Amino acid sequence: MRLVLASGSPRRRQLLTDMGLPYELRLREVDESYPPQLRRAAIAEYLARRKAKAYRPDLAPDELLLTADTIVCLGEEVLNKPADAAEARAMLGRLQGRAHQVYTGVCLLPGDGRAPLVFADETTVHFRALSTAEIAHYVARYQPLDKAGAYGAQDWLGLVGIERLEGSYFTVMGLPTHRVWAGLVALGYFSDPDDPATGDTTHPNAHP
Repeated sequence: MRLVLASGSPRRRQLLTDMGLPYELRLREVDESYPPQLRRAAIAEYLARRKAKAYRPDLAPDELLLTADTIVCLGEEVLNKPADAAEARAMLGRLQGRAHQVYTGVCLLPGDGRAPLVFADETTVHFRALSTAEIAHYVARYQPLDKAGAYGAQDWLGLVGIERLEGSYFTVMGLPTHRVWAGLVALGYFSDPDDPATGDTTHPNAHP
């Protein structure tokens, strides 16, 4: 079974590499809208499943597709990627000094017709109080416009601003690695169940 990653996130790509999982990368535009009645984890699951549906027609029987989506929630409000620096500063001004939730939804879709494995993982992030100057420095220096909630846990703001986490750090980065691994095991990705470092490395376009 060969792993296919459908994600433009460099953080997800790095996490799979760090897990020792070779993969082929596939990218296409996918509509990321969702029904307004959905909340929190259900949104992340819906979007991961929707992305998988877009790639399903091109999936070979011996391939296993991985899609994911990460959202940041302050209460019931979803904080998407900021449109510009001003919106990024405003988002961080609301997040500082309090807790918020990060949800990453994952869909593992076998190409052989089996049902997908879909789940979402939650982590609560506690930020210390941040000054206006710290927020302005971060936005100007690190340009977090490609990140939901306007920050990356792995960069400067995460290092100096996050007081503690309740849940997986890697969920905040964009992939709950412990649950992805368990899902791969459950779906038979590893050829030797007694040696789970035996996934298929023969994909012609696999990243090491």
